Amino acid sequence: MDVAKTLGGGHKEVYYEKAIIIGLGKRKILVQQQVYVPLKYGEEVVGKYFIDLIVDGKIAIEIKRGQFVSALVINQTKQYLSALNLKLGIIACFAHSGVVIKRVVNEY
Repeated sequence: MDVAKTLGGGHKEVYYEKAIIIGLGKRKILVQQQVYVPLKYGEEVVGKYFIDLIVDGKIAIEIKRGQFVSALVINQTKQYLSALNLKLGIIACFAHSGVVIKRVVNEY
């Protein structure tokens, strides 16, 4: 929320990502950036994705612009959680009106 209040809306996703990393770093919270997520068929890697942030090794964060969280982004985040064996994901959509937060839970 602090990032949204300070930066406002309309910026590139990468700027919000950097600001979140700085904010979490000041609070001594471990954060990983652009984490590799392999897409596997059996034991073979057939593709790859990158999730924006993983906080404290437990929470995946996907950063988007705009105020609408699409089903595509929700499903993609669920796939990331499953591939990384994480329970919780957060989609943060930054818009001029503020930030929209959507929690995504891995039920697998």
